[in-house]
Order: sequence, then C-alpha cells, then structure tokens
Amino acid sequence: MVNRRFNIRLNSKIPPFNKTINVDSDKSLSIRSILIGSISQNISTAKNVLESEDVKSTIATCRKLGVKITKVKTGHYKIYGKGLGSLFAKKNIKINVGNSGTLARLIIGALTSTPNIKLKIAGDHSLNKRSMKELISLMSRFGASFLPKNKFTFPLKFQSSKEPIGINYLAGESAQLKSAVILAGLNSYGITNILEKTQSRDHSENLLSKNKQAIKIYNNKKKRIIKIFGKKNIDSIDINISGDPSSAAFFTTLALLNPNSQLKIRNVGLNPTRIGFYKILKKQKAKIKFLNLRKKNNEVSGDIIIKSCKLKPLQTKASFYPSTTDEYLLLFIIAALQKGISKFRGIAGLANKESSRASEMKKILNQIGVKCKLSKNEMIIYGKGMIDASDKKISIGNLGDHRIAMCGFILSILTNAKTSIKNFETVYTSSPSFLKIMKQLGAKFEIKD
Repeated sequence: MVNRRFNIRLNSKIPPFNKTINVDSDKSLSIRSILIGSISQNISTAKNVLESEDVKSTIATCRKLGVKITKVKTGHYKIYGKGLGSLFAKKNIKINVGNSGTLARLIIGALTSTPNIKLKIAGDHSLNKRSMKELISLMSRFGASFLPKNKFTFPLKFQSSKEPIGINYLAGESAQLKSAVILAGLNSYGITNILEKTQSRDHSENLLSKNKQAIKIYNNKKKRIIKIFGKKNIDSIDINISGDPSSAAFFTTLALLNPNSQLKIRNVGLNPTRIGFYKILKKQKAKIKFLNLRKKNNEVSGDIIIKSCKLKPLQTKASFYPSTTDEYLLLFIIAALQKGISKFRGIAGLANKESSRASEMKKILNQIGVKCKLSKNEMIIYGKGMIDASDKKISIGNLGDHRIAMCGFILSILTNAKTSIKNFETVYTSSPSFLKIMKQLGAKFEIKD
C-alpha cells in the first residue's frame, strides 16, 4: 500500500493544450489477468500490467495463496499457474485486498470452489464499509460460508464449499458479481448457467473464451447466456493490456471542456461494454473519434482523438449504467459546465462504491454554485456553463475514493476554484500516472504533506 499520504492544492486554470499521451493500463484486465493466470495450467504472461495499488494487492494476495508470480520488467509478469483448485491457505492466514472491490469479489469467487480454504479476509478502511451482501448470498449458494452470520462487510471469516455444485444465476449490472460466479463455477461440479438481460463488462469471459470445453456463450437480442462447465482445465493466457478507458475518460473530459484544446490518447481499450461514456458524448456531437482500431483476445483497442467543443445538456437512460459505471462523475462535471438541465437515470449503484459517489459529487458541485437534485436513482443537474469560480472554494475530505479525488482536480483546473483535496494518494489505486500526465498537459498544483 502507499505509505506516503499527501494532499493537493489547486488555484489556477489549465491553459489550452495540444498533446499526445498514453494513459495507465486497464485495471480491470490487469486484475483479471493475474487471477485467471493463477488458476490456469502452466505459465501465463501478462504485459503492460497496471502497477497500481489495487493490482499490487492482487499480486500479493495470489502469492500469499501459493502462486509463483515473477516480474520480468516493469509491467511484464509471468504467472505460474497450477490449475483449478490449486490455491491453498496456510492455517490462520489473513488476506488483505486493500481498496479493490474487484479483487475482493473475484478472489472469493475463485476460492469458493477451491478445496479446504479457511481464512480471514479484510480490506482497507474504505472497502470495509462497502456491502458484500450480494456476493455472500451468491457464494453461499455454491456452499461457501461466512462468519459472523448476518454481517455483510469486511473483515470476515471465510470457508470454501466442501462440495460446490453449479448454480443458475440471473445477473444484474455488476460485472464483478458475474465474474465471481464464473470463477466459482469453473471448479464446481456440473454446469453454472448465467443469464444476462443487460450485458455488463465481459473481460473475464474474453480471457477465458478460448477454453471452449469450460465456457460457452449464447447471444440473442433479448438475453445472453453464459454456460460454465465445471472441472475442466483452463489454458494459460498471453495478453498485452491496453490503456484503461476509464482513466482516459478524465483526460477526454478535460480536452472537451478546455477551450482551444486537442488531445490524442494512444492505445486505449475500447471494449464495447466499457465505452458508454464515449457513446453518450458522441450522441451529443462531441468531437471524439476512435482511430486505428484492432482486436486481440476478443478485446478491441485503438486511439482516441478529442477536440474541445460545446455540448448540449445530457440525458442518460438506466440502460447505460453497466457500460458507464465509473464515468458518471465526469458526466456530472460536463453537465454542470453546460447551460441547461441534464438528467441521469438508473444510478442507484453509485451509492455502493468507494463513497456514495452521486451524493459526494452533488456536494462538490454545490460548492461552486451548481444546483443539483438527487434521488435514489436519478441525478438532475442545472448546468451553468463554463463558469469562473475563482471566488469559490472546493474542499474534499478523506473519502478514500480515487475517482472523487480526480474529479475534484478536473473541476478545479477548469473553473479556477481554490481547491483542497485530502489524501490524494488514493488515486494510486487506479491511476498512478494521473499527476504526471496533468503536469504534461500544463496543470499547476501543489503537493502538501
């Protein structure tokens, strides 16, 4: 984990820029590559792995569960998998998944059907406040047990199933829960059936797709069925991970809203289940182009070209939530800095993130005079246009939420609000290059211990 805590202060607008950048690697794929490599046969190779705190937690957790993982060079790892059911836990072992909800859910999924696992699991201060009720309910159906009973937050005692049998699961919006079911199903007896009416992120399925003996996917217009055939060996993986589209979205937002600016972001993952943010903006005639598209391991990647432009108020349906989960906060900023009323529907899931994200963004926007109305499942923002907030102050406390911290930074350098963001080191959980790239684009900031 990051030992050094620090705060950020901002007090000036960013000048226009015309730059080309690379963003940090995809966090979702980095975590899944390490985990799936750990339960596969033989040696898996993952290149351009994101070396953020969440991914470091993943590597440390897998090593603690008996997996040999070697670092060849920066971002390049070899994972020496021993196959399904090969993870093991020493007596009284405790694993700490840090801030990563993805790691927490996926490792519990993998361990649920692994024989003779008994351990304690915890996260950091922020993750320990997030409900794991749905995960606990699902893994209990496979036969796993959690103590204390009726406690749904970490820390918890976990014991794997003695005889895991495949389940039928009607999936919701969460790709993490779906992936946990997939991983639990891989080493269970029989078939695990997953029915998706709205597709969520499919990175786990893509990494496993060549294992036709273990996973089959059936698509039609109304539903998607994933069948997991348990107790089939999984082949090793070989992947070169592209840039994270969620990290790219921060710089896309900045380029769109900063007058007379242009930005090229190279080699970004453009998986169709991850680009709801870009689709919403393109519908509003945002100057965003995808170029040099290519496909490998069922994952699409390419370059993004962004030019600053005026946008209309935003209207999003609930159906966009699965493909836009991590980017709504940026859409809130865009809505606040356009004239007119924007509405965002189907956002109830934002309440169970690292913070209650919609509520926290409402507080931040209120600090610069932007009116918002928030109900459980909808946010309405009364946009004021590109305001000069040099007479306003933004104060963001220690929420333990990397995306709130980065959004506060973006909002400040666009509006000139005097801004203080505590514990900015939380950004290292997902985007360790954020400040470096901001400096490259011309942003000015102070780091305070």
